[in-house]
Amino acid sequence: MRNTVWAAISLLACTALAQAAPLKVALITSKSHPAFEAYARQTEAGFMLGLEYLTQGTMTVEGRKIVVINKDDQGKPDMAKALLTEAYVDDGADIAVGTTTSGAALAMLPVAAEMKKVLVVEAAVASDITGKFYNRYIFKTSRNSFHDACAGAAATMAPASLAFLAQDNVFGKDGIAAARDCLSKMGSKAKVVHEEYAPPASTDFTAPGQRLIDALKKAPEPRFLVVAWAGSSPVNKLANLQPGRYNITLVPGGNLLPVMKGWSAYAGSEGSLYYYYDFPTNAMNRWLVAEHKKRFAGTPPDFFVAGGAAAASAVVQALRATKGSSDTEKLITAMEGMNFETPKGTMTFRKEDHQAMQPMYHFRIKAKDKQKNEWDLLELVREIPANQLPIPINNKP
Repeated sequence: MRNTVWAAISLLACTALAQAAPLKVALITSKSHPAFEAYARQTEAGFMLGLEYLTQGTMTVEGRKIVVINKDDQGKPDMAKALLTEAYVDDGADIAVGTTTSGAALAMLPVAAEMKKVLVVEAAVASDITGKFYNRYIFKTSRNSFHDACAGAAATMAPASLAFLAQDNVFGKDGIAAARDCLSKMGSKAKVVHEEYAPPASTDFTAPGQRLIDALKKAPEPRFLVVAWAGSSPVNKLANLQPGRYNITLVPGGNLLPVMKGWSAYAGSEGSLYYYYDFPTNAMNRWLVAEHKKRFAGTPPDFFVAGGAAAASAVVQALRATKGSSDTEKLITAMEGMNFETPKGTMTFRKEDHQAMQPMYHFRIKAKDKQKNEWDLLELVREIPANQLPIPINNKP
């Protein structure tokens, strides 16, 4: 009898120790990528702030201390793939989050499937991540190309002539294809008259800009030149071509705060974006804005900070749902259809493809003389609810 009792006690002690084991989370970003360093650093800052908020500063969930293992893939697909393998195998990561660029994120997907470990994708945008190259171990908190495109379509329902300038990469081509699809599905009366794709590192936009203007100036009014660009925006260089001579309005689209800070010249122009610190009115966003200003010289959080915090929320909520278990199958069961709170409000992982469904925002650029401070750049036209964005499910053959 005594042996049986001691065996039971030993078993309980081992179970308690196992439950108290640290939860290892690998956070992979592209901090050394020349164009996307800011995106990566924002994601990391947002992830850590999100964990702090959600655990009330304890960095512990269900009795398990959260240990974050940071890795830099430099935006290189091969390196991203190798680092994710290293995280799962050598570092013993229970779950991984990443990465910044779509090309690198796509390279990581097969690793998660091979290792049978959950990968939360943040901040890469490409819709193929939860579409053509989807696997059941992938959960995507970041928006996809259709979120951008359908939000843009929602802001452009009236008759108009549109021309697009985008980067000649996965992000750019995916985005414009999605824009055409959303305009059609949502019944917009706007018509796409031209597309231009330029190398991501371009600095001279004279030739593509002139082709866009030539196509638009022959089209019916109103005429909009829409810029879908990650990184340093070419909007000001396009403005130097004076599209206004032909009643062509530049539509910048959402970007980082320092970029949008130079857009007061386009006051009154409207567009859509993933996040702007002053739009959501929930408790998590209020805390994030206040803390970010406190810790980062008075600057409000940018949209990749919000994305990092959303990824943190997904991880914490999943662990709470499994009572602290990091067993992959239990995590998947918990995360499919899971609601979790973010700076944008509630997101939901769609069961069919694990894409986080979320609202977007229709904005108007403020004039300089209407700004209350240096970061008071946009006014909210309306929040576009998740259920008004027809994001397709593209992971089926």
